[in-house]
Amino acid sequence: MSIESETTLSPLPDGLVPLRPRAPFAMLVLTVLAVGYTLWAAQDLLLPVLLAMFFALVGNPILRLLQRLRVPRFLGAVLVLGAGIAVTVVLGQQLVQPATAWVHDAPRQLQKLAPKLQAMAKPVQAANKAAENIARAAGGESTAKPVQVVKTEINDPYKSLTATPRAAASVLAVVLLTFFFMVYGQHLQRSAIALLPDRQQKKVTVEILQAIETEISRYVLTISIINIVVGLVFAGCLYFFLNVPMNEALLWGTMAAILNFAPYVGPLIGIIVMVLMGFAAYSTPMQAFLPAAIYLGLHTLEGQILTPIVLGRRMALSPLVLILALMVFGWLWGIVGLLLAVPLLVCVKIVLTRIEGMDGWARLLE
Repeated sequence: MSIESETTLSPLPDGLVPLRPRAPFAMLVLTVLAVGYTLWAAQDLLLPVLLAMFFALVGNPILRLLQRLRVPRFLGAVLVLGAGIAVTVVLGQQLVQPATAWVHDAPRQLQKLAPKLQAMAKPVQAANKAAENIARAAGGESTAKPVQVVKTEINDPYKSLTATPRAAASVLAVVLLTFFFMVYGQHLQRSAIALLPDRQQKKVTVEILQAIETEISRYVLTISIINIVVGLVFAGCLYFFLNVPMNEALLWGTMAAILNFAPYVGPLIGIIVMVLMGFAAYSTPMQAFLPAAIYLGLHTLEGQILTPIVLGRRMALSPLVLILALMVFGWLWGIVGLLLAVPLLVCVKIVLTRIEGMDGWARLLE
């Protein structure tokens, strides 16, 4: 046998492990694109399931409390889900009237808003006009006419007929799935763990599922309570200090509570809406900026003081990673994606902290 063949067939020294072949970069990119397209294409199926899991996580701490009081899990799920639906219906009845009024008055309010914004933008318009005069004097006046784009819209009469049943079916699916996740979620976990062949895998999986079920439930419930408190306080400030009618104050408070589930992006949208509302409702710029200033102050207190004190640093996430997650899930699933981005990111962080060798990736998210 030749020296070359002996070198080729010689075993590796003790302690050395052969390197695993790595997937090409192009294959990783294609895999990411395929997963992203699948998540977007299957959103009609995935979003009801994810929303149901989200609501079930909110109700699980309450269910555990009821079980300690000797209330059966089935009855506790009925009580929690019924209470949630009742609160949603009552709140919706209170908000339908002011929301409908604002939608109908929006064109008229925007017409009133235009002169105010034009008056504030006069210095900028004067500067732009001076710049245009300088450009014309330097290069001559352009005689080219701007291109006019004509947009046509085709109204589909059947679109509204099919949208309402689909929305109702989605809501019903979310309610039923939430109930079944509350009642049979633990049994489903045990059945899934029993399918694993290795005892060590079962142990790690049990730890991960228990951590997700406990910590994510506590996190989601805590954030929900904090956001509800922020919405109520904001509505109270509008009602008592700015003399906004109660129904409208509840409308803006509910908007603030919902938008607060999407960090950075949600409060930014809320501030813009409050500025527009202020200019539409008040005559002077000082009064117009008051709702946005109150909203910004409450959000600053909540984000910098209240939430870190209540949750501590365990659930801290990197602002850059959080913004990227909000952009990705918002692009994939819209408003529902913004709502689910933070819980999904926290879930990923918990899983990474429980898997050996993934601590560095978990620290990357902090």
